[in-house]
Order: sequence, then C-alpha cells, then structure tokens
Amino acid sequence: MSHNLSDFVAQPASTLSEALALLGEPSDPQRGPWRPLAGGTDVMVQLGAGQLRPGRYVDIWSIAELRGIRVDEAQIEIGALTTYSEIRKHALLATEFPLLQQSARETGAIAIQNRGTIGGNIANASPAADTPPSLLVYDAELEIQSVRGVRQVPYSDFHRGYKQMDLAPGELITKVRLKRPSSDEQGRRVHYYRKVGTRAAQAISKICLAGFACVQGDRISQLRIGLGSVAPIPLRCPKTESVLTQGPLTEALIRRAEATLAYEITPIDDVRSTALYRRKVTLNLLREFASRCL
Repeated sequence: MSHNLSDFVAQPASTLSEALALLGEPSDPQRGPWRPLAGGTDVMVQLGAGQLRPGRYVDIWSIAELRGIRVDEAQIEIGALTTYSEIRKHALLATEFPLLQQSARETGAIAIQNRGTIGGNIANASPAADTPPSLLVYDAELEIQSVRGVRQVPYSDFHRGYKQMDLAPGELITKVRLKRPSSDEQGRRVHYYRKVGTRAAQAISKICLAGFACVQGDRISQLRIGLGSVAPIPLRCPKTESVLTQGPLTEALIRRAEATLAYEITPIDDVRSTALYRRKVTLNLLREFASRCL
C-alpha cells in the first residue's frame, strides 16, 4: 500500500534533550507516537516499497551528542549515531574489537556505511543484521535515555522476541559501551566472524557467526558465540559455549558442541534460504571457528 508524503511528519531535533522531549510527548490519535529517524537507510527502503507506516518522525541525524567514539582506560563508548564507516576506520577498534569492524565492512555498500548507524542497526531489530553477533560476543552494553532518565541494559538482554526490544515508548538508544580487554583474559585471543550470503557483498546474511575465545594450551578458557539469521533475534549460545569450555578441544568435544548448537538455533525457511541449509552451514562455521582455536 502506498502513501502520500503528506501522511508523514519529520521534525528535526538539534539536541538530545529536544529529541527526548518530542519522543516523550503523548501519542497522537491519528499519527501515533514520535519515532526516531537516524540515518534512514531502512526507512527509505520501506518508504519506496510502500511498507512504511504513516506517522511522526524525530530526525536525530544532526545531534552531535550522539556521535563519536570515546576511549578511556576501561571502555570504549560509541555514540548511537556513529556510522559504519566511522567504526570501520577507527584504529583502536581494529586492534581490540576487530569483529565489530569486520561486521561494519560487511554491511551494505559504501553509501550505506556512510549513512547507516550502529544505534539504528540495533533498534531496527533485524535478526539478520550484521553487527549484533559481534556486539553479543563483546558483551556490549547499551545506554538508553528518555525524559524519565538514563538506564543501562546488557545487549544480550535487549532483544526479547522478533522485533521486540527492551525499549519503552519515548526511549532512545544513545550509546554502545564495550569493555576493553583486561589481564583476566589470559591466553591467545581468537576473533572469528563469518557472514554467508548470496553474494560476496551487499547481501543480507543467510547465516552469520561471530566468536571470541581465549585459548590456553588445548583448552578454551573463555568463549562467547553470537549468531544472526538462525533465530527470531540475534542469538547468544551459552549452552554451546559451556560444552566447548569443559575440557581439551578434541574432535569428540567439537561434535558434542555441534549437537548442542543444533538445538540452540531455530532457523526457518524464507526467500533467502532454507532451515536445513542454515542449520548445516551454522554447524560448519562452528567447526571452522573451533579449528582456529586449536
């Protein structure tokens, strides 16, 4: 169904407080609540396809408070309006959080990377998005603000179901926080990211697996696995992680982990792939990741 542009209202906000004030206003009976508009990469696709609901949008693109990457001894803060291109070019992220950089490189074309934002990617809540698996394996934390105040949410708790998030009306994702590596992470660090799509570039993933491990000898001492496109939400896999950290990384242990992961994921058939293909390739990617830890 197509709509006239007059069905949409876009109000620019120049400061965070201005945007939060608009988002905190009561819902309009005709056009609903104010909703944030960041880079607009998904909104423009939906608008062109006639799938965007008429409504009121707060244009937050020009809010300087939501931009930039800040570093201190303990953490890195990424503003919600930071683009994929900015993430891709940041030197410290390349060293300490390479999977996030790689996922930014895998997202769309250069034009999309210049406009798309990390906050928008999270709030769009697509289970096929490229950055969420990396954010899961790096134990990211979200800062969320509204006129009611500020709160922090572990990213692993943010997605509650398909397109369902721990985000109340009037709230806005403002920052993503990553704890920098510490001396507690003993051993060799292994970062793994693999996106499988129809093409080598500009494709929505059929499967995406991100993994981070600390390896000591023949054992994995710390492990986090994040998956995309195999469940209704970006998926962390604690049961599989537990299996792979139970002992020496043997063929038998890897087979047990594959069997466990097969039950943790819930892939579906859709226009991009089949559930059978997704399940088989996901297990292959787990094995490839495990082999990098040997």
